[in-house]
This record gives sequence, structure tokens and C-alpha cells, in this order.
Amino acid sequence: MTAQTQGETGVDSWLFRVWRQGTQALKGTTTDEASHELGDFTTTQRVLLLSAMAIVIGVLNAFVALALLKFIGLFTNLFFFQRWDTALVSPAGNTLGLWVIVVPVIGALIVGLMARYGSERIRGHGIPEAIESILINGSRVQPRVAILKPLSAAISIGSGGPFGAEGPIIMTGGAFGSMIAQFMRLSSAERKTLLVAGAAGGMSATFASPVAAVLLAVELLLFEWKPRSLIPVALASATAAATRRYILGLGPLFPVATHPAFIGPDGLLGCVLVGLVAGALSALLTLSVYAAEDAFQRLPMHWMWWPAVGGLAIGIGGLIVPQALGVGYETIEALIQGEVPGRLIVGILVVKWFIWSISLGSGTSGGVLAPLLMMGGAMGGIEAMVLPDEGVGFWPLISMGAILGGTMRSPFTGVVFALELTHDVTILLPLLVAVTIAHGFTVLTLRRSILTEKVSRRGYHLSREYAVDPLEILFVREVMRTNIVALPAAISLQELAHTLSSDNSRRSQRLYPVVGPEEALVGVVTGNDLQKLIQEQQAGGNGRQLAEVIQSHPVVAHPDEPLRVVVYRMAESGFTRLPVVARHDPQRLMGIVSLSDLLKARAHHLEEEQRRERVLQMRLLLPLRARQLRKTS
Repeated sequence: MTAQTQGETGVDSWLFRVWRQGTQALKGTTTDEASHELGDFTTTQRVLLLSAMAIVIGVLNAFVALALLKFIGLFTNLFFFQRWDTALVSPAGNTLGLWVIVVPVIGALIVGLMARYGSERIRGHGIPEAIESILINGSRVQPRVAILKPLSAAISIGSGGPFGAEGPIIMTGGAFGSMIAQFMRLSSAERKTLLVAGAAGGMSATFASPVAAVLLAVELLLFEWKPRSLIPVALASATAAATRRYILGLGPLFPVATHPAFIGPDGLLGCVLVGLVAGALSALLTLSVYAAEDAFQRLPMHWMWWPAVGGLAIGIGGLIVPQALGVGYETIEALIQGEVPGRLIVGILVVKWFIWSISLGSGTSGGVLAPLLMMGGAMGGIEAMVLPDEGVGFWPLISMGAILGGTMRSPFTGVVFALELTHDVTILLPLLVAVTIAHGFTVLTLRRSILTEKVSRRGYHLSREYAVDPLEILFVREVMRTNIVALPAAISLQELAHTLSSDNSRRSQRLYPVVGPEEALVGVVTGNDLQKLIQEQQAGGNGRQLAEVIQSHPVVAHPDEPLRVVVYRMAESGFTRLPVVARHDPQRLMGIVSLSDLLKARAHHLEEEQRRERVLQMRLLLPLRARQLRKTS
């Protein structure tokens, strides 16, 4: 077919030729053309450099964790026993009497002053602040935070604050990782990896829980599941755990007797009940913390004084139940060992809940993991009074994991963390049941977790659902348009104006490939440039020629490329429409792909999510005699 047959213009013939060429080419296209460039992962050799740096960060943060624990022990001894000693002790054995009310207030005042005149970033749990640094600040953490955060947390916990060391060490470890990254020429994503590597290393060294630290990093901090970040973070966590062996000793942190390998249907049903109760308690804990925070917002005083008010609540609670003060590792271990009387268990749960929610809502410095472990253990101790006997400490341990999974919305972290703290692998199945139920309960009843709610209140949204992007698995050939108009390079402006004005259906095309002899692509031209040319020609001026507005080296796409690659190319170049050419023959035009075509992938994914259909139809099979009677009737 030529440009003169059947009364067609040259443009009309090219409309047919491009459509035919595209469909025929697609029939012969195989994934072999790009198989050498596509893989399961996009990780490059940069991961080797990041891994080496992460190992150094892991060793460093093991010593940072040691320093934090020593500081906590030092301030606890100074505040409650007036002696210079760095050994971790419980404030419960103090002899201060009514003065115990004053101690947390003093500590809270110091923390408030440090936050006001040092850095406001030291306020809060630690994990939300790390999340905010990743999301907002390009994984940059101020160096002074690395000093002030552990110091303020040690003062807060050492003066009786009902917090754990994990939140501060996560923020502190992340700060050291970020500082090292800031000295290097790295991207924001690479700084994030090293920040999280520091956070995981600090948690791993504190609790001897390297796997749980990596899972916490994935479920809360990385916002991705990619080898480029997972490998350095895992190596940092493993290095910190190995270094801990020489400076802090081995785990488990809470040794327990081995429990039955299988607990039977009654026990599993009890785990379901524990999961439901833990989910409800997790929701109430989250609501109570932010109800306290809202109450402090209404106080007619500067936020610097809020921790002192929270400290007063801590002092009153500590006077009633001293075991609720401080980190409470001894109390958690006693709950697991079944050494706490029933009445005291109830007191620990109620008082710890009260002082923790109020003090945390006041904006002081401290973590949430250890308090959740204590409250979960206390809840499990109460449940053990009515549930089947599965061994000493079984239900407190299951409840601890369920509370972690429900409150932090990190189910795998909750399961593995409980295993690594106790080294009791036999509880894996019961933990999985209880943690999953608790996680499902809070997912359905709360929009956000106790950690992400704080980020949301600062005006940012965080999604924690990981899924494969449909743009990753669909190719250009599946969405590109082949029924397009291509312009011969030698076409006259009169013929061009006549053709474009005679067919309104073609006005929707905004990018026109321009082809030369033998249908080879020589460039592209936009619809706006064509309209300007035509207007200039109709106005009677000399105007420009088509060759003057052709982009001779256009940004192109290939039919065997994933849509994700094309999206990134559009974002980098600023063009939202690209000609599609054969990979091994860049002058062979096959179609056009636009930003609107990429929405087809989203539409396909949306259909998979929302369209419900019955694939298999159920047919009732009747006996032969019954079918014969049915036919005769």
C-alpha cells in the first residue's frame, strides 16, 4: 500500500503501517530479549560498601547499648540508693518512703530542660522519632541527639520512669548510623539503610535478639523488603549480637523452663482467648497514651513542664506498687517464673498502665517494649488463673508476645522477640496463634498503632502494607498503544494540516513519531508544535518547517521493559509520552506509551482487588436411577 492508493494521504498510510507493525512485532516478542537485564532483585554492588559500613556500625552500637545500660544503672543507684554504681538494680528495693514521689519529678524536670534547651527530638518513644527522621529529614539525625537521647532516657528511667531502653537505643543507634552516613557521599535511601542498621544493632545488643531486631527494622523502619537494605541491616544486627557476647554476656534475658511441645486443642483455644484479650488491651493502651497526650495539650503551661506532671504520677504509682518503677526486668522475669502473687499481679498491671500512659503522654524520654512486656506478663499471670495449666510462666509469656504484636502492629517481631528472650522454641505455635489474633484485632479496631499515631499527629501518613507494585510485573508491550499516527518526515505542511483537521479522533494523540525512509524512526514532534506550525502556515508567514521542531533524539521505551522502569524514566526526563522501539533496533517503531497507559496496570490491580466472581460452579450429581426418573418426568 502506498501513500496515493485508495485516496489516502501519506499520514493515513502510516496510521495503518504502524498498527500492523506493532501487532506483528508483539507476536514475535519474547522475554528472551530482556531476560539478561531483568532479575528478582535490583540490588547492585553498592550493597557491599553499605554492608562493610553496617558491620562497623554494629560493633559501635553494641558499645553504645552498653553505655546506655550503664547510665541507667548509674542514675538508678544515684536517685534511689545514693551510691555510685553502674549495676542494673530495681528501684523497688528503695527505702525513701514518701520521698519516692519526688524522685521521678526531679528526673522529669531535668529531661524537660534538656529537651527545651538541648533538642526537642529527645522527647517521645524513640521509634516514632526514628521513623520521622527517615520520612521527613532524609535520614539525617542531628549529632547532639546521639548524646542527649541516651542521657535523657537514662535519667528518665533511672529516676523511676516506667520505660524500656529499647526505644532510646533505637533512636541513639540510628543517630550514630546516620552520622556515619552523613560523612559519606550517599543517597537518602543509603543513609536510611545505615540509620536503620544502627537502630537494629542497638536493639540486638540490648536484648540479645538479632533476628527480632531485623524484623522490627523491616516491619517499622525500612518501608521496604529489599536486599539492598536487608543485608546491611541484618549484618549490623548480627555483628552487634556477637559483640554483646564479650561485653554484656549471652542471653536469654529471661530464662524459662521448657514448655510442652504441643498443648492440645484446649491450650490452642486458650491462645485464641489470650490473643483477643491482648488485642483489646493493646487498643486500650494506645488510646490511653494519646488521651493523656491530648490532656497535656490543654494544660496552660509550656511543654517543658509536662514531664514533671507525669513524674508526679510516676511517684504516686511507685509508692503504691514499687515494682512498676523503672525498666522492670526483674519483675518481668518474676512474672514468667510464676513468683508474683495474684494480688500483686493485678496491681502491677493497673499501676504500670496508669503511670506509663500518663508519663509517656507527657512527652518524656523512654521506650515502650519493656513496659509492654511487663503489662503483657501481668495480664498472662491473671489469665493463668483460669486457663489450662501448661507449665510455669506459659501464659505470661504468650501474653507478652501477643501484646507486642497487637500494640506495635509487628506480629513477626512479637513472635521472634519472645523466642529470643527466652530461647523456648516449643512456644512457637502458641505464640503464632495468639500474636496473630491480637494483631488482627487491633488492625480491625484501630487505624494506627501506638508508634505511627504520633507520626500521623505531626501531619504525615505512613502505610505499613508491603506488596509487589503492579508496575514491577507488567511490561510496556501489555499497555502500549499501537493504533497511532506516524508522520513521514517529507510530508508537506498543507497535507499535514488537511489530515489532522479531517479526523477529529486523532486529535487526542499528543506525541507523533516521525519516520523516514524504510519506516525508520527519525524523531518525535508534539501536538502543540504541530498546531503552531499549522497556524503559522495559515497566517501566510514563511513559518518553520517540520524538520525544525522534530526532537531527533527522543527518550524511548522498549516493549520488554517493566512499567516501573518507564515510570522512573518519565520522572527523570520530564516526558510523559515515549515512543516504543525495539531493543536491538532503535529505529524500529512499535508504538507509544503514555502516563495514562500506565494507569492500566493500576486498573488491573484494582480489578483483582475488588472484582468478586465464582469460578467453579457446583453441580449436584444424582444417581443414575434418579436421573432417568427425572428425564421421564
